[in-house]
Amino acid sequence: MMGTTTAAMDRNADGEQGRRKKGGFRTMPLILASEVCDRFATAGFSANLITYLTQQLHLPMVEASNLLTNFSGTSAFTPILGAFAADSFAGRLWTIIAGSVVYQIGMIGVVVSALLPSLRPPPCKPPATPCQHASGWQLALLYLSLLCTSLGSGGIRPCVVAFGADQFEQQKQQQDSSAAEAAKAEAERKRRYFNLYFFTMGFAVLLALTVVVYIQENVGWGWGFGIPAIGMFISIVVFLVGYPLYVLLRPGGSPFTRLVQVVAAAFKKRHAAVPEDPGLLYKDKELDALISTNGRLLHTNQFTFFDRAAIVTPGDITPSGQPDPWRLSTVHRVEELKSIVRLLPIWSAGIMLATAGSHNYTFTIMQARTMDRHVGPGHFQIPPATLTIFSTAAMLVTLAFYDRVFVPLARRVTGLPSGITYFQRMGIGLAISVLSVASAALVETKRRDAAARHGLLDSPAAVVPISVFWLVPQFAVHGVGDAFSSVGHMEFLYDQAPESMRSSAVALFWLAGSIGSYMGTVLVTAVQRATRGRGEWLQDNINRGRLDNYYWLVTCLVVLNFGYYLVCFYFYTMKPLEVADDDNGGGDHDKEFELSSSLQKNGGGGTGGMV
Repeated sequence: MMGTTTAAMDRNADGEQGRRKKGGFRTMPLILASEVCDRFATAGFSANLITYLTQQLHLPMVEASNLLTNFSGTSAFTPILGAFAADSFAGRLWTIIAGSVVYQIGMIGVVVSALLPSLRPPPCKPPATPCQHASGWQLALLYLSLLCTSLGSGGIRPCVVAFGADQFEQQKQQQDSSAAEAAKAEAERKRRYFNLYFFTMGFAVLLALTVVVYIQENVGWGWGFGIPAIGMFISIVVFLVGYPLYVLLRPGGSPFTRLVQVVAAAFKKRHAAVPEDPGLLYKDKELDALISTNGRLLHTNQFTFFDRAAIVTPGDITPSGQPDPWRLSTVHRVEELKSIVRLLPIWSAGIMLATAGSHNYTFTIMQARTMDRHVGPGHFQIPPATLTIFSTAAMLVTLAFYDRVFVPLARRVTGLPSGITYFQRMGIGLAISVLSVASAALVETKRRDAAARHGLLDSPAAVVPISVFWLVPQFAVHGVGDAFSSVGHMEFLYDQAPESMRSSAVALFWLAGSIGSYMGTVLVTAVQRATRGRGEWLQDNINRGRLDNYYWLVTCLVVLNFGYYLVCFYFYTMKPLEVADDDNGGGDHDKEFELSSSLQKNGGGGTGGMV
């Protein structure tokens, strides 16, 4: 017990004297203000990029759509690299700073591209003036800038959420209450923090979609990209100002290396018999102290092949008395690997959500460009990309409603501090996502029918006499679903991942988006090839295309994904955790118990039920 406590205290790089003055909710304004500026910059930069690619660089719609989904996918994949650096050697603070600087460089490259006429093709007005496709070197500069922003986001995305949660570490460790009460208090703080994080992120996106997109459409792309670049610079400055107040936790070494070591050790002993008594497996509290400050993971009977890594055989212990990590792993390290393997099926259910939502920033914006966008009797027209504000606004309203109304009411029924579990929250979000894509299909059918009635099927540049606000329901429903599924997904990964891999767990959240974006590209390409020559669904003239059929296809996939999630949930087992009992005078009294998985999944006991 003392070894674990000492390691927990040592993890703060600034010592006990600084711990009393650091962390807590008072650091949240700086962290969240920095995140607001960051998300404002990111959203303002990418929200209307489809218009820049098609209208300024003259790329075909499908090529531009695939470029954006690939860019989004790469941006969501690089957090794996950032999480590896943060958890292994750099720490979260410096990973965030480095990522922000690289992102800033990428944004400056895009601003320069938008300002200099030589870096984009000349203007055109077809059919009088044919449009010239952007040259190879013009696209190369754009790709290089986008790559920098993708790499930069890899340092920011996986670390900001975990870094904010780190600020509550000292409160948890200084609690004088029992372990159960401390767990409840921690779960409530984390739940409030995750809701607050997604709310501020949504607020920044809403601001970008209204202000920046309007400037891009009506003032110019130089200012349209320049303002987000300024926002990113402000975010870096604000974040650095809070440096003296932050709780800094030392990285516990590469979690990926530990996982590989467990696999290697288990494979080397693949012919060894696993003992019936798990108490015979290797444990070393001192060795695991730095990566188990909240308690060690207990042995489970799943994936018993990996238990072989914890069987002690001749040659496993070095002459210095330390185990060879490539031959012998502790039970805690074996269970780290098992925890990751167990959560992957439920994690993968978020991939299809990203695939289904990828069209919101591509095809839906192209639809909006063909519809009547006038607001009121005047000449003001709402920019197509600004329509995504309805998704963001719906998410913000839902988050506020969820925290202030839904949770108190649900608490009376379920008795849970959080109202419902994050499993239920994810399930509700997945079900709502089905309605979002189905409504998109219905609205596109109505828009295309209106184009046919008015003889506009062969006039892609003409305005179809149907209000653009018909697109609002699909955006709003998507935002409501996002408030449930995304927050629940993040909570699940953060809670069920081993504590030493929380940056990596957040990276998994973004990796689901990455794979989903790439799957969106694959799906679009497959549909285009399958329907070519037989009433092509996806084409530059969307009035002649059958975008509604594409949406119905995605609806079917989302329904299947919801069923897949329910099956994964049914078979999921919560991670069992050793809890340190501090009520007995500070002696070595570790209370090891495995909370019932069924109770946790339905809300009873442990943070799994409370979050």
